[in-house]
Amino acid sequence: MTKIIGHRGARNLWPENSLTGFRNALRLGVDAIEFDVHLTDSGELLVIHDATLDRTVHATGPVRRLSPEGRLATRLRVTDESIPTLSDVLGMLAARDGLHLHVEIKSDETGTPYPGIAARVAAELRCFGVDHRSHLTSFDISVLEECRLHAPHVARLVSVNADWAARQGGLSAFLPAADDLVDIVAIHHELMADEWELIRSSVPMERLCVWTLNEEAGIRRWLERGIGHLTSDSPDLALGLRDAEVASMRLEEKYSGFRPETRIF
Repeated sequence: MTKIIGHRGARNLWPENSLTGFRNALRLGVDAIEFDVHLTDSGELLVIHDATLDRTVHATGPVRRLSPEGRLATRLRVTDESIPTLSDVLGMLAARDGLHLHVEIKSDETGTPYPGIAARVAAELRCFGVDHRSHLTSFDISVLEECRLHAPHVARLVSVNADWAARQGGLSAFLPAADDLVDIVAIHHELMADEWELIRSSVPMERLCVWTLNEEAGIRRWLERGIGHLTSDSPDLALGLRDAEVASMRLEEKYSGFRPETRIF
């Protein structure tokens, strides 16, 4: 059965990468929650997507320059919350048994990986006892190699879209390079559709993740194909469609062997 992943919590429903969003995504019953981590110059691991504050916070400038005091003083847009630390988020999510975490390790505003971030994130996961049910994720192969070096027991996921694949020499070169490094290959839905034959012949279905799907038709398409994992900003929609498909399949199985009884009068 396809695993449903709440993207940045559930960003079409609640503010992305917020404690409110994560709390409510838990109530939806998602299989996994995805979120992003940056490292500040002062040493804090912060859960925020962009390398700059401008889009999601009532502040400006690079995330890495934010001090602990500055972080506490800022507010996420549309909420009264400050940017959560990785510890804040793990403290909430660790309590849900069986929930998987997809932790994307980000780079700074110049696109440069933060020195030492992989080891620090892995240590936090271990501290909260969730390293066995987490994936460390990145587009960058070198970051994932760092993850393997410092936390070989923590599963890994690589993401790719058409632009990133082109910069790596094409998908036919990218997939073999990532194959023995990761457990899951997460591919943007447009690239997945365009290169389906290549992808399907290269990666087992259970190791494939399609992102980010928010419309009913697209979600249905990939559920029907039996994709291993599906990431959505609207996980409520994805979960509802999956439940409907499962119910339909069970009903079909129940009656597949049914034959009307022949009655003799």
